[in-house]
Amino acid sequence: MNRLRDLLGTDETVLLDGGMGTLLQESGLDDGGSGELWNVERSDVISGIHAAYAEAGATILTTNTFGGTRPRLAMHGLEDRVHELNRAGAAIATEVARRHGVLVAGGLGPTGELLSPLGTLEPDDARLLFAEQLAGLAEGGIDLVLIETMSDLGEVEAAIEAAREVVPDAPVIATLSFDTNLRTMMGVRPADAVTALAGLGVDAVGANCGRGPEEMEAIAEQLTQARLEGLLIVAQSNAGLPQLVGDRFAYDVPPERLAEHAVALQALGVDLIGACCGSTPAHIAAMRQAVLS
Repeated sequence: MNRLRDLLGTDETVLLDGGMGTLLQESGLDDGGSGELWNVERSDVISGIHAAYAEAGATILTTNTFGGTRPRLAMHGLEDRVHELNRAGAAIATEVARRHGVLVAGGLGPTGELLSPLGTLEPDDARLLFAEQLAGLAEGGIDLVLIETMSDLGEVEAAIEAAREVVPDAPVIATLSFDTNLRTMMGVRPADAVTALAGLGVDAVGANCGRGPEEMEAIAEQLTQARLEGLLIVAQSNAGLPQLVGDRFAYDVPPERLAEHAVALQALGVDLIGACCGSTPAHIAAMRQAVLS
C-alpha cells in the first residue's frame, strides 16, 4: 500500500507546483530576505501564488516554508517564530487548496547545518528541528510532507523520523538535489537514494532543483530504473539556469520546453512531475496540458 497513491486516488501522472522563491523576488522580496516572514506580513501574495499554481493545474501545493527550520530562520532573527510562520504558511496553502480541491504538502528544506561527523549537528538534534517545524505545519492543516532539495541522507532520515513522530499518518515525499555530476553534494547517487529511502518507508523518492531538464531526465532514468515495488518517483527540474539579462537574472527554459520535458518524464515512468527554481504557473500550465493531452 502506498499512502500517497491512496490519498491522491489515482494512478495517473500527478502534477506538483513550481518555484516559489522566484515569484517572491518578482513581488519585491529583497535578496537575503525571509520568504517565510511573508506568510504573516504579505499573506495575500503567498495566497495568490498558491492560487495561480492551483489554477494552472497543480494537484499538490507546497507550503512557503522551505527555510522554516530554526537555524534558517535564525539567519533573519526569526528563530523564535518557527511555529507561527510554519502554521501560517500551511494555513494559507490549505485555504487555497480546499477552494480548488487539491492537496497541501508541508515543505521541509535543509537546515543549512552539516550533520556530524562533517559538522556539529547531531542526527537527533536535526530530528528535533524538523519536528518543531512540522508541529506548526500540522496545525496549519497539511495533507502530506515534502522533504526537498536535500544532499545528505542522514538529514533526510532525521526529517522522516520527525514526520513519523508529528504527523504519523501523512504520506512522505523525499527529494534530493543531484547537481554534482549526477550526485548530491554529499556524493549520493539517484539509485542510492531510492534504495535507502524506500527502506525508511517513504511513499515517493525523487529529485528536484539541479541544472535543468536535460540533466533531470538523466537522473529520472536512474531513479525509475532503481524503483522498488510500490514506490512513486518524483522529478522537479529548475527552469534551466539563471542568465544575467540587463540588471536581473532570468532562467532560460521557457514553458514550452518544460512541457516537452514533462512528456519525457512521463515516458520514463515518473509519477509526480513538477518544477523548481525559475518556474512559474505558466510553466506548470504548459506541463499539465502536455501530460494530460
